[in-house]
Amino acid sequence: MQTASSISTANTATGRAEELRLLEVLRRATGYLSAHGATSARLDAELLLAHALGLRRLDLYLQFERPLSEPELAAYRTLIARRGAGEPVAYLLGHKEFMKLDFEVTPEVLVPNPDTEVLVLRAIAWARERGGSLRVADVGTGSGCIAVALAHYVAELELWASDDDPGALAVARRNLAAHGLESRVRVVQGDLLEPLPAGLDLICANLPYLVEGDPLPPEVVAQPRHALFAGESGAALVRRLLRAAPAHLSPGGLVLLELDPGVADAVVAELAAYASHRFHRDLQGQVRVLEAANRE
Repeated sequence: MQTASSISTANTATGRAEELRLLEVLRRATGYLSAHGATSARLDAELLLAHALGLRRLDLYLQFERPLSEPELAAYRTLIARRGAGEPVAYLLGHKEFMKLDFEVTPEVLVPNPDTEVLVLRAIAWARERGGSLRVADVGTGSGCIAVALAHYVAELELWASDDDPGALAVARRNLAAHGLESRVRVVQGDLLEPLPAGLDLICANLPYLVEGDPLPPEVVAQPRHALFAGESGAALVRRLLRAAPAHLSPGGLVLLELDPGVADAVVAELAAYASHRFHRDLQGQVRVLEAANRE
């Protein structure tokens, strides 16, 4: 198997330094990441090289013949080795795009996932249909990506973002400030709905829903365990929130929960307290978001 040291100016045959150009470096890095199981090896290699060189990814295509210095290669080798060991690209870059917005990402929070956009898009559509000044909570906010996106795209919302992890809340606050939204969202610490007021019109949550022992890609395993796993069935926290939410919702208020397709059947018993419910599917056609409406 290739090692990250293959991205080097040292010629093992002659012992002399060789000049490595950008395109060849990308080729070697892509091969290394592919050999280590990366499913988007070329994209990862390009993103990390652009980051190491302080360029935009598009700029790489204009500089394929650029020779790289040994300090540049050393910085890049470190990034590629960490990616090959399973560290998410977003942690290496320090940021991730979500809903066309850029977010700071650290190992204290989950990497924003495109599947979560299904939840956010439904929340935006519902809020616009409902109209007026709505009270909305993002429970288990993590990086704050849901709260930031809702505040950015729907100006009339009164928002809360809650989490029980102070480290995650620090990241959420920085993301709110980076988007100029710190005055729009109240950040509160506590367990699930405990720190939130009653009379909410919409509760959004991407809670832990994975099962310990399930086979997962290394870049998922590298993320905070407390934000991933929820008991033997993966449904423990989702059930708790569904049981508690009606008392915090206004009449006709809505819950939107991201969940694993395997969790859907496990939470059906909790839905009897609601007026109606339905599931939304992700781009792969899998059940991804539960929508439950409170009784009027």
